Amino acid sequence: MNQPKLPLRACVLALALAAAACGPEQAQHTPTAQVAAGDAAFADTFRAKLLDAKPGDVIEVPPGRYSFDRSLTLRVDGVTIRGAGPDKSVLSFKGQKAGAEGLLVNASNFLIENIAIEDSKGDGLKVNEGEHITIRNVRVEWTGGPSTKNGGYGLYPVKTRNVLIENSAAIGASDAGIYVGQSRDVIVRNSRAEFNVAGIEIENTVNADVYDNTATNNTGGILVFNMPALSQQGGAIRVFKNKVFKNNTANFGAKGTPVASVPAGSGVVVNSNDDVEIFDNDISDNATTNIIVSSVYSTGYKDDKASKDFDPYPERINIYGNRLKGGGDSPDGFDLKALKTALYGLSGQLPDVLWDGYANKQRKEGPQICIRDVSGVVNADGPGGYKNPSKDVKPYACELTKLPAIDLKRG
Repeated sequence: MNQPKLPLRACVLALALAAAACGPEQAQHTPTAQVAAGDAAFADTFRAKLLDAKPGDVIEVPPGRYSFDRSLTLRVDGVTIRGAGPDKSVLSFKGQKAGAEGLLVNASNFLIENIAIEDSKGDGLKVNEGEHITIRNVRVEWTGGPSTKNGGYGLYPVKTRNVLIENSAAIGASDAGIYVGQSRDVIVRNSRAEFNVAGIEIENTVNADVYDNTATNNTGGILVFNMPALSQQGGAIRVFKNKVFKNNTANFGAKGTPVASVPAGSGVVVNSNDDVEIFDNDISDNATTNIIVSSVYSTGYKDDKASKDFDPYPERINIYGNRLKGGGDSPDGFDLKALKTALYGLSGQLPDVLWDGYANKQRKEGPQICIRDVSGVVNADGPGGYKNPSKDVKPYACELTKLPAIDLKRG
């Protein structure tokens, strides 16, 4: 069946005025209740304990809000930082004058739990190049709500291995709330991401399970990305049993950053990643569409920025058994609005899944994007300038071997 050619220019002009009036309603951030200030002297005590820490130390943070004007650093393996709860023990960096993070950890066998980090100038908690990392019941928040001036990442393990993030929350990050990058063997579970640009992002990471989380009021709910300039390519990612809804916050990412290209109203987004399984999620009311499968070419990427092993095409993507509803009624950006109008009319909506259409034509198996249990799929024809989109679902009627569960071997 022939699909209508997309009258892009005409649609864009017709929608220009309507777009401003028809966008999704913006949810309002309500900051977590402020904790009363603790003993001011403890801030210096805590900093000294981090500097003097030895393997096996447990550093307790009593109830109270403790203020810091520069970053905190831990560089010793085998240390635990334990507060009285994320609504009781708060490390506040409001007015921070120096440092790129709130707390920077360069260590292995690290546990942090029952604590909050607020209003850091840069990233909230960054864990760099460690193994056996546990982040439990930790809240990172920028209390003023979404702003490009907020730090980029909330919870930020990078170049790590054997990582568990659980029962935690990230609110207001100008890039990603819960971000795991260039890592291996990861579980993110039972956590909440809200009012970030990307709620939860797994980037250039191998072997990750993301489940039982809530992502709402972000620009994009859960992102599985491979970025071109990084040496490690990601894959083997399972996203399941999550609640991903109403991720319609306008994109407030810094101009020029990869996340600034994410359309507001994106539920789950797979970009240039292979071997991704998305199942048993509740995904709803994401105004652009509930699931996007795309290539980095849709972000304006140039070939000369890629590592030699980078594969720009999403392949072996398995989407099935999700409960999807709503969404697709107010896509972000003129091209997507035009696409929706051309295929479904002004009052229509995009179906559950949008694929940008970029694929490796030399791959004999094709992209192996297998999709079931959805209202429909649109191939947007990105390579053709969105001129010949297709609603044909037959190319997605395929089967893939299910990925194994991640076992961190922690007993």
